[in-house]
Amino acid sequence: MKKLKSSILFILCIAVIAGLCLLTRYGITINGMNKGSAQNIVLGLDLEGGVSVTYEAVGDVPSAEDMSDTVYKLQLRANELAAESDVYQEGNNRVTVDIPGADDAKEVLETLGKPGALQFVTDYGTDNEKVWLTGADIADAQPGVVTDSNNSSKNVVSLEFTEQGSKIFAEATAQFVGKTIYIVYDGEIVSYPTVQTTITGGTAQIDGMDSYEEAEKLASVIRIGSLKVELKELTSKVVGAKLGKDAISTSLFAGLVGLLIVCVYMIFVYRIPGVAASIALILYVALDLLALNGFDMTLTLPGIAGIILSIGMAVDANVIVFARIKEELATGKSVKDSTKIGFKKAASAIVDGNVTTFIAALVLMWRGTGPVQGFAQTLAIGIVLSMFTAMVITRGILYLMYHMGCDKIGMYGVYKERKTINFLGKKTIFFIASSIAILAGLVTMALSSTGKIGDRENALNYSVEFQGGLSTTVEFDKKYSIDEFNDEILPKITEITGDSDVVGNEVTDTNEYVIRTKELDSKVMTTIKEMLVKDFGADKDSFKEVSVSSTISGEMRNDAIVAVVIAVICILIYIFIRFKDLGFASSAVIALLHDVLIVLAYYAISWTTVGNTFIACILTILGYSINATIVIFDRIRENIAIDGNRTDIKEIVNKSITQTLTRTIYTSFTTFVMVAALYVLGVTSIKEFAMPLIVGIVCGGYSSVCITGALWYLMDRRKYKKAN
Repeated sequence: MKKLKSSILFILCIAVIAGLCLLTRYGITINGMNKGSAQNIVLGLDLEGGVSVTYEAVGDVPSAEDMSDTVYKLQLRANELAAESDVYQEGNNRVTVDIPGADDAKEVLETLGKPGALQFVTDYGTDNEKVWLTGADIADAQPGVVTDSNNSSKNVVSLEFTEQGSKIFAEATAQFVGKTIYIVYDGEIVSYPTVQTTITGGTAQIDGMDSYEEAEKLASVIRIGSLKVELKELTSKVVGAKLGKDAISTSLFAGLVGLLIVCVYMIFVYRIPGVAASIALILYVALDLLALNGFDMTLTLPGIAGIILSIGMAVDANVIVFARIKEELATGKSVKDSTKIGFKKAASAIVDGNVTTFIAALVLMWRGTGPVQGFAQTLAIGIVLSMFTAMVITRGILYLMYHMGCDKIGMYGVYKERKTINFLGKKTIFFIASSIAILAGLVTMALSSTGKIGDRENALNYSVEFQGGLSTTVEFDKKYSIDEFNDEILPKITEITGDSDVVGNEVTDTNEYVIRTKELDSKVMTTIKEMLVKDFGADKDSFKEVSVSSTISGEMRNDAIVAVVIAVICILIYIFIRFKDLGFASSAVIALLHDVLIVLAYYAISWTTVGNTFIACILTILGYSINATIVIFDRIRENIAIDGNRTDIKEIVNKSITQTLTRTIYTSFTTFVMVAALYVLGVTSIKEFAMPLIVGIVCGGYSSVCITGALWYLMDRRKYKKAN
């Protein structure tokens, strides 16, 4: 009876998962709109394109400081529309905003172009007019819906003043009891409440919005603050994807190939548990796509990095559990008991590894902007789903399969105990090898920055996104698709410039392209123009060139650095609380720094372009590395509790690393496969993104096995007495 019931439940589970997969493929029509299909996921500028709007400052040329502040605030506004927007300065008085996935330039203009100046005014329009408060006095602004005395709903923006603003507002309301205070936004009265009594709570409301979306946009602009420079629209256009349609199709195909290889590998190594894990992994991918769709998130290359990392963590959780099950089976326990104990023993390592990475994701969402935020959002969703599928779905399917008759020990793999490897005995070799690699990177960066290596001028090969460059608009005599541009025109431009950092944007419904490169001298620029005219029919009179700033502003870089620092501190605190040992926390952070420096060395030596994906790559490596480290620390803690008084601490560390070595190899391999598939099958820009990730994955596995345990041993060995 139990076998029949389990079989029915198993079939139902498979049917539900298949249904969810079909939903992500085809979607479902609700009120005439398709919902749920992966095709509805908003893609970034690199994958799909969007709207590009150029603004020009009104009046005199603004100061560099005012333009920088305006660019930053426009970036924050643009992020409210899509997390992966690009904002950059053109020349001295122009700003261009690229919004991914948008096709309505008018809507973008209405959201971004307003100055956003908020004022609380008394005696408005008279000689006694006085401005009491401005947007600078607002600490927070949130949209909402309230019910008035007539039980009618109205859309409002709830304001919370700063401490100083609260005092001023209290003073203003005390003086104008029975009179009107006008709330003026961009020169228009949006609300004019009559003061009933002195308001000391430091809050106020703006009403009169026609929709909640309007209230939401107004609240966003008020929170971000008014622009220092008055702008007028110069041009607006719809632009195509930077990477072309091939980038999407090849990335999807590579992802499917990688996932298939991972599933086959899991089944080959773990047998029945591998089947359960593969089913859960397919469910994870479907749920992840539905979540991206449901939360209207913008997916770009950094977002794909977050998904890859969370898939790696989902596989890792299963590997940890299955390794524990094998260990229990080797002691003579039954399959049922071994499965139960295996999940229980694996829980702490899985939870700690995922929580530390989730903390980092939350901090990056809170403090980061642009690509950092996009990466963090996909990672946070992925972590929650991977924990759910690994700890709930895999376990449930495994129990169903057990009761269906899959209860033979041979179906769960055979545990082969490794002979303890003396990793600590080789720690000096590991430290020297790491030091040489890091030193090579630092020396290369130093020599590159001083111009002593070829024509290098910077420590790293910063892209246009990081340091700005030249934007050239050109019109051809026929229409080139973005894939034709990337395959035919772009290679010739890179051959002339000697630099692969060239990006082309197709201007939709025209024969124009916007080509962004690093700063070029007049001779090189002339050569490019002659080539485009001669070989591709470019109109020689259509070339328009303008210098552009980086799309990653100084403030965004600072935000990213601050976010990473806060995330690392939070991780350190969490590890200290969980392990009650500063040595664990300190060695984990040092290992993170080690991995980042190794990857930086790769960027410096290979001269790989450092752009938007660089930030996502570094963050991915941090997340992967800390997760691998936690697993080893968890085993050290467990073995100390069991044998700490009887066994030499050096032997315990070596034993713990050896016991988790299989997990490290398997997890590194499966994550490596996912990224390697992108590298082998992806377009050129995808390859430049995937290769540093491969280096980081290998480095993260190496440091967790060879570096972190040795660091902890050196820090904490004095706490433990050598066994007699």
